[in-house]
Amino acid sequence: MNEETKTGEARKLLLAMLHAAVEAVDPLRVIAPHLPPAPKGRTVVIGAGKASARMAQGVERHWQGPLSGLVVTRYGHGAPTEHIEVVEAGHPVPDDAGHAAALRMLELVRGLGPDDLVLCLISGGGSALLSLPAPGVSLEEKRDINRALLKSGAPISEINCVRKHLSGIKGGRLALACCPARVVTLVVSDVPGDDPADVASGPTLADAGTAAEALAILEKYAIALSPPVRALLADPAMETPKPGDPRLGGNESVLIATAQDALEAAARVASVAGYAPLILSNSMEGEAREVAIVHAGIARQVLLHDQPLAKPCVILSGGETGVTVRGSGRGGRNAEFLLALAIALRGLDKVCAIACDTDGIDGTEDNAGALIDPGSLARAAHIGLDVPGLLANNDGYGFFKALGDLVVTGPTLTNVNDFRAILIDA
Repeated sequence: MNEETKTGEARKLLLAMLHAAVEAVDPLRVIAPHLPPAPKGRTVVIGAGKASARMAQGVERHWQGPLSGLVVTRYGHGAPTEHIEVVEAGHPVPDDAGHAAALRMLELVRGLGPDDLVLCLISGGGSALLSLPAPGVSLEEKRDINRALLKSGAPISEINCVRKHLSGIKGGRLALACCPARVVTLVVSDVPGDDPADVASGPTLADAGTAAEALAILEKYAIALSPPVRALLADPAMETPKPGDPRLGGNESVLIATAQDALEAAARVASVAGYAPLILSNSMEGEAREVAIVHAGIARQVLLHDQPLAKPCVILSGGETGVTVRGSGRGGRNAEFLLALAIALRGLDKVCAIACDTDGIDGTEDNAGALIDPGSLARAAHIGLDVPGLLANNDGYGFFKALGDLVVTGPTLTNVNDFRAILIDA
């Protein structure tokens, strides 16, 4: 088999691993075993996130008994349902549709009794989609703070801490509105560590963070704040409910899909194809281009020394990297990771890679991610691309579009965050 054919087969295998990873965390496939028993009273379904419409479909398919409700998802991520209304709204920057959906959701759960059940369907992206500013904070100011945090390169844990404390619905406040009904929260996790309280800023789960920590994060990134926002973060009466709060007693949260599930499915595909899999981590964080340098170093060690495992093999990782935006180019964190990886590998033979967001959208673009192979840099040079310049301008999308190496899946209706695979041939 010549090198061109090998490269083609490697790229097909990488795409097959991505497909298996996404399929393993499809809410429609995994939700049924986690549904609670029907209550004596009413069942109201609420939820938010990029996977919430697909989760609602799964509930309707398997639920025994009447139900009603409302979930909010990203534009283009809706799915047909019969009893649970699906609303689409703005992500990653909140909009009026998300604000209206949050108000309606609070109204739906108001007045429920102890015999009623609230089934809450939560997935990544819900923080922006379920947008209801706390008293004294305008929607526009909250949008500005959110934009600034996204551009700052702050990790998602810090962004969510701020979101919870500037919200009238997140950080457990939605659960308080459901009292005294029992709340069962089903979670598709997109956060490193898989703490359900961190997914979509935990609207139905107790919050261990504090307003003081949120203020410190905003000051750390030098984000301008109005006097009302500062006053809110200094007011003990506006603090989120904490673990052990008796008002949340009897509630339950269940993880139904995680990055680990996706990585293990991809690893099985690799093994069948004759590649030894190494799941490096399901919770990688940090600047995308720095994470790429680390991955390139491991790939080089494998290729040259068969350490930490012998080739042929595949290195798998998940989690959520970040991008500190300094340029004006297009491209999400996965495109940034892959462009930096290509530069760090310098066309190293026998190494191909894929990086995609499992929700099908890398950042705000129309692709899930992209692919690289040993010839990527040479092909870029042949058509005159300034590769370091594109990286400096945060224009990974431009690089991969020019090469025809974007991976376009469309919305997958799930979300366990980044998926990366580096294939190393013998």
